[in-house]
Amino acid sequence: MTQPDVVGERPAQSARLSMDGASAFRFDRFVLDPGDRQLLSDGRPLELNSRYLDVLLLLVREQGRLVSKERFLAEVWRGIPVTDEALTQGIKMLRRQLGDDAAHPRFIETVPKHGYRFIAHVEGTVPPPRLAAPNAGAFWTAFGMLALAGTIGGAAAGFVGGLVYGFAGASEPLQAGPGGVSVFLVLLCLTVLVATVGAAGVAAGIAATCRTTGRSPAWPVVGGALGGVIVGALAKLLGIDASALLFGQSPGDVTGAGEGAVLGGALGLGLWLAGQCSGPGSLRRGAALGALVGGGAGFLIPALGGEMMGGSLDLLAHRFPGSRLRLDLIGALFGEQGFGPIARYVTGTGEGALFGGCVVGAMQYARRRAG
Repeated sequence: MTQPDVVGERPAQSARLSMDGASAFRFDRFVLDPGDRQLLSDGRPLELNSRYLDVLLLLVREQGRLVSKERFLAEVWRGIPVTDEALTQGIKMLRRQLGDDAAHPRFIETVPKHGYRFIAHVEGTVPPPRLAAPNAGAFWTAFGMLALAGTIGGAAAGFVGGLVYGFAGASEPLQAGPGGVSVFLVLLCLTVLVATVGAAGVAAGIAATCRTTGRSPAWPVVGGALGGVIVGALAKLLGIDASALLFGQSPGDVTGAGEGAVLGGALGLGLWLAGQCSGPGSLRRGAALGALVGGGAGFLIPALGGEMMGGSLDLLAHRFPGSRLRLDLIGALFGEQGFGPIARYVTGTGEGALFGGCVVGAMQYARRRAG
């Protein structure tokens, strides 16, 4: 009689599962569906990127048997040069989604210096179970958490940006004395307000696609862009109407729907990329990806003739000559007379990176909290 493969005193399953023998696999409350490439928990899909799903498929297929690190790299990454950290991160993400504990595993057991084995009992099912009916309450809870997190992230970005523009405006020679404090506070409050409202629209648009963000970048990009368009258009319309009513003239071509669409779509892409690269648990990677795509959008907007917050403030200053608002100090840092093209590109990129990092990072954190 052959002895079972054991780790410690725990006997492994002796039968090797074949992917041809069943169209889905059930273990505990989970169902792994290779055909539809989904991991379901109590009938509802969990967010898991394609590479980590392949890691789980290989483990389940070799139920009870040791799978070496070399085999993971050969069959999952298919020869793409990666470090062992990529596999470690994948196992960590799988354990988080399965509610497993590395110290006391129920599903994935570590064999130090060798690899991993799947130790839970697995049953084949034919056909795969149908998805549970959507839970409206769960959807609105997830929507609210994501939208609120993104809004808070935008407010934080607005506060930091407001400090920069506030100090720049208050440091102009024209603003000496108590007037400088007023300029600082007004710019700070205005920047926080604009960033918060903009983030609320973009985050709500992206959050509305929270059931689809794991599959395609199209939905979160479209959702973010639509949210940005709506908020940007309304803000610009109200700003123009209020200015015409109070001062008798338009404030000019300040930031609006076009800029909102570009920035919102970029943030939707950033959140999708964050989930694909690191799953919903990595806050730092989410913030970094958000900053990267946000900074790219912030650079693209002035290149297309649009305006970010700094450019819009400069337009307001020149539209109303009697205004005490001046941002020439920022342009002087780049050797420009006034708030010139270089200042627009640099501040636009910085604003986009700050806004994207804060909003996407906050939404990534909310996804982790929501599981």
